[in-house]
Amino acid sequence: NSFVTRTNTCGELRSAHVGQEVTLYGWIQYQRQGLFLVLRDFQGLTQIIIPQDEAHSHVKKLLSDAPVESVVRVTGIVSLRPPGQENLKMSTGDIEVKVETAEILNSCKKLPFEIKDFIKKTEALRMQYRYLDLRSFQLQYNLRLRSQIVMRMREYLCNLHGFVDVETPTLFKRTPGGAKEFLVPSREAGKFYSLPQSPQQFKQLLMVGGLDRYFQVARCYRDEGSRPDRQPEFTQIDIEMSFVDQAGIQRLIEGLLQYSWPEGRGSITTPFPSMTYEEALADYGTDKPDTRFGMKIVDISNFLRRSDIQFVQNALSYPHGTVKAICIPQGVRYLKNKDLESLKMSAKSLYNQEIMEIICRPDGSLKSLLTKFLGEKQQSELIQALNMQVDDVVLLAAGEYKQVCSALGSLRLESADLLEAAGLVLRDPTVFHFLWVVDFPLFLPKEENPTELESAHHPFTAPHPSDISLLYSDPTKVRSQHYDLVLNGNEVGGGSIRIHRAEQQRFVLEKVLKEDSEVLSHLLEALEFGAPPHGGIALGLDRLISLIVDAPSIRDVIAFPKSFKGRDLMGNAPDYVTPEELEPYHIQVSWPLAEKEAKKP
Repeated sequence: NSFVTRTNTCGELRSAHVGQEVTLYGWIQYQRQGLFLVLRDFQGLTQIIIPQDEAHSHVKKLLSDAPVESVVRVTGIVSLRPPGQENLKMSTGDIEVKVETAEILNSCKKLPFEIKDFIKKTEALRMQYRYLDLRSFQLQYNLRLRSQIVMRMREYLCNLHGFVDVETPTLFKRTPGGAKEFLVPSREAGKFYSLPQSPQQFKQLLMVGGLDRYFQVARCYRDEGSRPDRQPEFTQIDIEMSFVDQAGIQRLIEGLLQYSWPEGRGSITTPFPSMTYEEALADYGTDKPDTRFGMKIVDISNFLRRSDIQFVQNALSYPHGTVKAICIPQGVRYLKNKDLESLKMSAKSLYNQEIMEIICRPDGSLKSLLTKFLGEKQQSELIQALNMQVDDVVLLAAGEYKQVCSALGSLRLESADLLEAAGLVLRDPTVFHFLWVVDFPLFLPKEENPTELESAHHPFTAPHPSDISLLYSDPTKVRSQHYDLVLNGNEVGGGSIRIHRAEQQRFVLEKVLKEDSEVLSHLLEALEFGAPPHGGIALGLDRLISLIVDAPSIRDVIAFPKSFKGRDLMGNAPDYVTPEELEPYHIQVSWPLAEKEAKKP
């Protein structure tokens, strides 16, 4: 309460304060028949007794007439609540404040929605009136916890481990590869800045500059359009170190998270388990596995290779052909026929992958179109291979390896959602499973043109030391020194050891990625001036906090987020500007097109 005119907050008064005169400031949360009201501030709630005697009639009228969410000052005496009227759900539930004087500091007009967490509100309305939504207990909690975690991270990095907090520019130039960047016009005709998707180049240049250990709570920008789990501007904990290897970065991050982890969320165990990219794809069908539950993908190619099933033989005849399956525990009991059909439709529409189901009947026999091709012994072996129990449902897929793995990985998560919706708990929301995924491929074929390659992480990632010769002979087989941190099936961090030699960086850009290296001439030149070996990582702060507080969206841990379409519904941004305002930037807008866009629903 230093620097302010209140004596206490609304969350701190206890029986020890009885008899004291206090002054409180806050918002009227609730008012009942002119008898009492509940006053709220950032720390909690206090019950305020409205005086009923004639001497205080003006105070009674003032507080009785004040609308909910008006801002008031009250001064009064702390007293114990009458026996039996204590409220155990309130931290101040033993006491009440009997008002002597009051002042309405600002009256509140009719609200667009009630400021209560249990009241359902559309997200669009919440974002339009974000300043009201911020008054809710949950958003207050989320933002304050976020602040505490960031402060603990600063302590760990700067005070305990000698990191230097450096702010890097947000006006820069285009970076080849990676996400699409926002452009910012300049007063030089035809020239534009880019908002950086991360401080990647700057943090590497800081290592060349000898800073040794860099850290920043960095604002980043990506023009990725309408993606429900992304924001066009977001925050990452950005880190870079010199003379470090992959294990060193991993140990640093494990210590950082352990140090900053909030007390109320249990403890986390280090070191975190590790898994290669190939293992993750084979067992979970994704490079960000949720390891809180089983249902791993099982390869049954060798088992079915001897069968006469035509579609299986067709699949296995291809160079990367495979047959894999997942076993859904108690699927018969918890999933309806329409659920199984929706799973099959999902695999078909998203991955063009056919799915066949196998059901384990109560007598232990199998029900499937496959059984007529399998003898009793083979069926028994199949049950054993998949560890099937009575009422389990198996989903089987045959085809190209990566497609089959991806489809079954997606079905594994969809099945878990369906089972949990039906009452079977698979994933405990209070449990936090961290996982390192390592040994990613350095390059991947481009989706739009598979004959060309793109960086799996970014073009500055160093090849695996064992695969350096392959970089020059067969780049598709090169593993990288890229590592991702996964939490409960969500990627919360990613980093790599960087290329620190100019000739290798130039080869990757020009020969492998076919990029114009001139765009990065400043970085390439810097690498020629004695650049140290270095590496780093960035943690996605928004996603990490949303998982810690179990928020349904990252928008619930950001003070002023953008909408699904990247709009600020409160300030109505982006907005039009006049031709006169655009003139210094040598830009003309095709107004008919802009008007057409504006009319779209």
